[in-house]
Amino acid sequence: MTSKSIPASAAVDLRVDMPRLQQEILELAKIGQRPDRGLYRMAFTDEDWEGREWFAQRIREAGLRPKQDGAANLGTVLGEEIDEPVLLVGSHLDTVPNAGHLDGSLGVLLGFEAMRRIKEDGLPLKRPLEVISFSDEEGRFGGLFGSQALAGDLHPEKIYEARDLDGISLVEAMKRHGLDALDALDARRDPQSIYRYLELHIEQGPVLDQSHTNVGIVENITGLFKWSVRLEGVPNHAGTTPMTMRKDPFLGLSEFAGEIARILEENGTELSRATIGKVDLLPGVANTVPGEVVFSLDVRDPQQAVLDDIAGAMRKALSAIARRRDLYFDFEVLSQVRPVDCDRQVVQVLEEEARKLNLSYEKMPSGAAHDAQIVAKVAPIGMIFVPSKDGRSHSPAEWTSWKDIEAGANLLLRTLVKLLI
Repeated sequence: MTSKSIPASAAVDLRVDMPRLQQEILELAKIGQRPDRGLYRMAFTDEDWEGREWFAQRIREAGLRPKQDGAANLGTVLGEEIDEPVLLVGSHLDTVPNAGHLDGSLGVLLGFEAMRRIKEDGLPLKRPLEVISFSDEEGRFGGLFGSQALAGDLHPEKIYEARDLDGISLVEAMKRHGLDALDALDARRDPQSIYRYLELHIEQGPVLDQSHTNVGIVENITGLFKWSVRLEGVPNHAGTTPMTMRKDPFLGLSEFAGEIARILEENGTELSRATIGKVDLLPGVANTVPGEVVFSLDVRDPQQAVLDDIAGAMRKALSAIARRRDLYFDFEVLSQVRPVDCDRQVVQVLEEEARKLNLSYEKMPSGAAHDAQIVAKVAPIGMIFVPSKDGRSHSPAEWTSWKDIEAGANLLLRTLVKLLI
């Protein structure tokens, strides 16, 4: 990039082109939309590929060159001739089934709009700026695939075993688009090559909306563990088995569910969350006492020590319940993600720029996982939240006002400028 001799102060009034940004948000929202108004742009589907092509065309129209790595992470670089670590900004374009139009895509589009405004104003850069859209953040093949590739957190077995709910393998899905899934192993970045990573995202919760706050400045991203828990008893006839002689695992689950609030109160914090979201009851017959129950347990908190304490208390409670009710208990750890802190320098710049823009803001944790959490393994990170109307997300009801989007976009732009020039 050939830059003009423009002082940093020239960027003080730099703002996004909101009409252009609004038009592009609405254009992308049509790709993968079905009659139920939901989006179906799941990773490596034809709709996902159409969205990628649309984004690549916007990059070309801006006079930039689309780049795609072995994990199919798509983006572009401004100032790639500058031999310095890159400032990375982005999110993802893929969606869950029946999704809203902002989760993920807003971070990509706002990052790209910031890049265009910096390019259009000819601001001098002391390091390159890269916009990136990560592949399969939403979990068709497990989730966070693209950012895991960038962080070097993949291995061949994980790639070969990845399948969606219909049994389609990641290898097959990528091959349909002319890609070799094992090339994702070559997408790994040297930590020394990344200066910082920033991501803007809708909050996906009600806090900012209910408090009428313009933006959230994320201080840390929650850690989590996810278990599959099994309680095994004895199946028997519902009419002939006395209540006092039953070994009913469902009653064990019910007792444990009632213990969750106590466990969090004694071992957790006000930011702790625990959810039983899925239950399979076997044999699942109306007139039979169940013999086995398998359920999910999702626990989150932004402190690893707290998560460890909660995990120990959960195991203790389940073991005690199993003993009292003469049940067999075991569990499988499905996933475990450590919490991460956002970079203090980025948080400080976000606060300074929010004040300059006269934005109300709240420093807050993220209760959901994001690509930023994975990128944190190789680079310092920062995140901006914009309000979600009524806290809705992963739904066609997902909405953020244009005013709040513009506020978040300008905060992102000003923060990138501060870190670039």
